[in-house]
Amino acid sequence: MIHFPATQQRMRRVFVAGLCGFALFSAVPAQADFSDTVAEIKRSVVAVGTVSVLRNPRFRFLGTGFVVGDGNQIVTNAHVVQAAPEGDENEKLVIVFPNAERTSERFMAKPIRKEMSDPDHDLALLRFDGPPMPAVRLGDSDAVRDGQDVALTGFPLGGSIGIVPVTHKGIISAITPVGQPLPSSRQLDSQAVRRLSGGRYSVLQLDIVSYPGNSGSPLYDANTGEVLGILNMVFIKGSKEAALTNPSGISYAIPVSFLKLLIKP
Repeated sequence: MIHFPATQQRMRRVFVAGLCGFALFSAVPAQADFSDTVAEIKRSVVAVGTVSVLRNPRFRFLGTGFVVGDGNQIVTNAHVVQAAPEGDENEKLVIVFPNAERTSERFMAKPIRKEMSDPDHDLALLRFDGPPMPAVRLGDSDAVRDGQDVALTGFPLGGSIGIVPVTHKGIISAITPVGQPLPSSRQLDSQAVRRLSGGRYSVLQLDIVSYPGNSGSPLYDANTGEVLGILNMVFIKGSKEAALTNPSGISYAIPVSFLKLLIKP
């Protein structure tokens, strides 16, 4: 039997331990690439709007939505679908998304109907018939922390620049109460009164610049792709038109915990 000197034995133990550590480190799965995460989310993001044969163009864009639940459900903001006229046989609520079948039509449209609504949290659950679409994975919004890396994908200014999914990346800048004081009583509209009277709850404040049309976009963890919230309102200086040239860079999202309650069987 060969006996190694004590120094050589210690060096051998360190070397073997290093190999074991390397093996354990190599076995840990790497996080998904952000580009792959965006590609996964885009499969579930749709444009919400109305179609009328009496109008040119026939499609009118209202906002963004995304697939949840059983794959036949769409969530968006309640104020998005409220913009659709009621009782008009010539105006149908639809979702529009890229055509994966690669036929001559770039986009596909599916009729959709309202299933449930939560006006207090500005959420609407819609349903369509036919084959299901890939649904997003819902995360834990109660565990969200300031500074967390997040992203959103939707259709900013979809009525102007077209139905092209756009991704913005940023961080959670604060978790803040939704019932914030208003500068003047002139801003105390029916929605503000409902929020204040319905009890205070916290929303996710973002440092992401978003635009009209992003309402209803999924806010998701940039590393895992799990959806943490639903983009709700854009804090705009002046009017909506001013958002194009003077965006504030502050956006808000409704925590996904309220969506879970809405789709819970």
